[in-house]
Amino acid sequence: MRQAFLSAGMCCSRGRDHFTVQAVTRHLHYLVLFFGILLAGCGRPSVPVPAPEPSPTPVPVNAIPVGAILPLSGSQSGFGEATVEGIHLAVARINAEGGIEGRPVHLLIRDTNSKPEEAAALVRRLVEENHVAAVIGDVTSEASLAAAPVAAELGVPMISPGATHPDVTIAGSGIFRVCFVDPFQCRVMSKFASSIGVTRAAILFDSADPYSTVLAGSFEEDFLARGGTISAKESVPANGPLAPVLEKIKAAQPEVIFLPLYYAQAAGIIKQARPLGLDQPFIGTDGWESPEFLKMGGKALDNTYFASHFSAGEPSERTQAFVAAFKEKFGHPPLALAALGYDAVNFLAQGIRRAGGTEAGALIQALSETAGFEGVTGNITLDEDRNPTKPAIVVRVDGGTFQYLETVSP
Repeated sequence: MRQAFLSAGMCCSRGRDHFTVQAVTRHLHYLVLFFGILLAGCGRPSVPVPAPEPSPTPVPVNAIPVGAILPLSGSQSGFGEATVEGIHLAVARINAEGGIEGRPVHLLIRDTNSKPEEAAALVRRLVEENHVAAVIGDVTSEASLAAAPVAAELGVPMISPGATHPDVTIAGSGIFRVCFVDPFQCRVMSKFASSIGVTRAAILFDSADPYSTVLAGSFEEDFLARGGTISAKESVPANGPLAPVLEKIKAAQPEVIFLPLYYAQAAGIIKQARPLGLDQPFIGTDGWESPEFLKMGGKALDNTYFASHFSAGEPSERTQAFVAAFKEKFGHPPLALAALGYDAVNFLAQGIRRAGGTEAGALIQALSETAGFEGVTGNITLDEDRNPTKPAIVVRVDGGTFQYLETVSP
């Protein structure tokens, strides 16, 4: 630009006889062209270039791809967050020890957003797009009931850490679990109620939830068989106030109230029931175990008990070694679903070793023959429906903490 101005000045200084219209016009043309280029380059707002989408992490050569479908967001995220910690710990230990027959495990974790239909879709994508050797998940019964038929259709083994509904494994010969089933945990809690001298129980369940419905029926059957009485049986209203239902239960004068629900719903009900004078023990199932349960229920949860798969307070050497390793990695003690996630990965690993690889047919056969597997949640031997025979834990809630009470053998 400076050179253009100098040129124009020189033309003006040469005298009137050299100051022609053509010269001025020519230099003005250069100036206009220069400023036009300058404005085009600097004055126009830039258009942002979108960043490229991150590419999925490729599966390393010779690695064993394993999928995991978990509710890491949504209403059941507490379950998924606990389970994924145990899965990560197990995979880290296996890989640190050289993998499975020299092959590292490569995890592909997917979030179901607590939606059963998403769990089913994720299984299909993990198998068809990522070619996983097996799927671990889901942890809830409803999502596992949706996902299991897809895994069975595609011929890939699926191992649920925590789905306790009896029908989960009947979808196919490749569907497994490392947790006990609902009828057993109901027998455990029915026996516990009888052991504290209770003969009259009420049941409050969710008729729209298959997990809750099966548990309610199983508890009622076993409690009656022990000589007890069901003084009231009510379903949580889908719409409308809960107080009238709680008043009905209060009028029936039960000595204990069985509440087979997931943690958020259970905590809300107990917290609403206490001010109405329902001071008797509430007893529940494994769906209660989440830190959110304690936060939501507060002091109202004192004098409540539930069945679980694991307790960090259980004194065995195996349990305490796992607790120490878990606390070293995550800085807090493990919940039951963390232990179940850990067991699910190791259950799969021992199956791959015995099958001599990841070919689906051989792997499913090896997993089906599991007997005496030493998990941190107890020794596992599978029955003909691929359900474990294993112990349960009774947990007491007191002072805002989960406390180990007793182990109940099958």
